[in-house]
Amino acid sequence: MSPAAAIDAVLLIAFGGPTAPDEIRPFLEIVARGRRVPPERLEEVARHYERMPGGRSPLGALTLAQARGLERHLVRSGVPLPVFVGMRNWHPFLHETLADMTAKGVRRALGVILSPLRSDASWERYQRDVADARAKVRGAPEVTFARAWYDHPGFVEAVADRARAALDEIPPTEQAWSPLVFTAHSVPVVMADGSPYVGDLTTAARAVAERLGHARWSLAYQSRSGGAQEPWLEPDIADVLTRLASDGERHAVVVPIGFVSDHVELLYDLDVEAQAIARAHGMALHRAAAVNDHPTFIAMLGDLVRGAP
Repeated sequence: MSPAAAIDAVLLIAFGGPTAPDEIRPFLEIVARGRRVPPERLEEVARHYERMPGGRSPLGALTLAQARGLERHLVRSGVPLPVFVGMRNWHPFLHETLADMTAKGVRRALGVILSPLRSDASWERYQRDVADARAKVRGAPEVTFARAWYDHPGFVEAVADRARAALDEIPPTEQAWSPLVFTAHSVPVVMADGSPYVGDLTTAARAVAERLGHARWSLAYQSRSGGAQEPWLEPDIADVLTRLASDGERHAVVVPIGFVSDHVELLYDLDVEAQAIARAHGMALHRAAAVNDHPTFIAMLGDLVRGAP
């Protein structure tokens, strides 16, 4: 029996996001629960969400598109399995999805964490959340987890393809030496020190740069949410862009490799704030799209399913 034959469903596990303006602050209260996030920072982020079309996060729709794409891929691969979506911080909450799966007779599911980089705030937290959600649902299916995939060739190729499209916005004579800046969400230094987060990011970024044959690249962090007294990973993307502009760079390509969908932390933090910084310094910022439902990324998810433990 193949490994995938031992499971009868797939559970994509993501962060979640509000779907209407009146959900923004309740959603952010859930996100901040148990964390030392300054109230002014939460209000600032709320205003970011309010600037989105319809006052909603696109993350839910993008994750659903990934799920439907994976279902179609699995059918074509001869492994027809239903794919469910469960969110940490908003509907459908993980316990709601697990209840739905239970009602539909699912017994053993493969959980795929939609975060390429491992830290306590991502992988470990998601695994704990799944365990807590299962405890709320009588007869909940067993959930095993797919392996880490930050270095999977399919992920690397999908990111490289998105980066290649952004590079192509630059005049051909300037592409080769225009800097690539790979970004991920900043996390507290103490958390990073206890996890493979920075190593995962570095390995993934290097693999993408090598796939592109692009020698000039660096790392930056974005979307910090903690208080000023706690050290978080640096350099911040704003500082990196300012330095590049002061060095005379005319173009920079930002590749948000730590994110798998074009949600608010990209649409605002990069497309609004970072763009404004670059523009103020006379530099053109070219932002690569997240992988979203890129066919190669969907095929990578299928590979994880076929190799399920």
